[in-house]
Amino acid sequence: MTKPKVKANDLTQYDDLADQWWDPRGPFAALGWIAAKRGELIPPADRPGARLVDVACGGGLLHPHLAGKGYRHIGVDQSKRSLEVAAAHGVDETVLADVATLPFENDSVDVVVAGQCLEHVPDPYAVVAECCRILRPGGTLLLDTIADTFLARILIVTLTENLPLPGMAPKGCHDHRLFVNRPRLVRTAALGGVELRLYGLWPQARALIPWFFRLRSTVPMFPTRSTNVMFQAIGTKRLPAPGSAR
Repeated sequence: MTKPKVKANDLTQYDDLADQWWDPRGPFAALGWIAAKRGELIPPADRPGARLVDVACGGGLLHPHLAGKGYRHIGVDQSKRSLEVAAAHGVDETVLADVATLPFENDSVDVVVAGQCLEHVPDPYAVVAECCRILRPGGTLLLDTIADTFLARILIVTLTENLPLPGMAPKGCHDHRLFVNRPRLVRTAALGGVELRLYGLWPQARALIPWFFRLRSTVPMFPTRSTNVMFQAIGTKRLPAPGSAR
């Protein structure tokens, strides 16, 4: 009997695979590596009661990397089972919501992160606009996603979804047509008051091979000049001009 074809970008998988979020050799292993790098870039809170909104938080992989930084970690996701996992792993507050309509007031959040989710939504630029809207002036926006290039399609879809190796993305996880246009991403954030800096992101090769052979538990990610496959973007929301009405 022929197996049914897996639908590209099948978001129901995140409920089905929710118990594997924290498996260090499971389908979300690389997301844990990226979350560690994301955590390095988040500055310590500059005021009591600071809030960090983690857009499409999944199973809460970012949480351990916020230790001691002083934030209330709020995870937003549309997968109820993933949110249950996130809460069980220490995320302070979970919100079941569409990431394109974030349930927070304007200029109310100190840090907004959207990690490895923009390439899964119908309109990633609307999500970025929402992230900018809720971010307070002086706050940090941090994104990581996949570029809309042929190389990214080959590496992320053709290879990682088909190689029978640990840590590979599940079949049907991505739809290359949703990969993100970098100039448009930068323009969208700029309209929301955030000037983004982009750089590539790649696993450390000398750690990747030992990881495959179970000689290490994780793989560090490092920045690269090329943003043609996976990349991170970071920026600070502009402060209002002196005397301007808000």
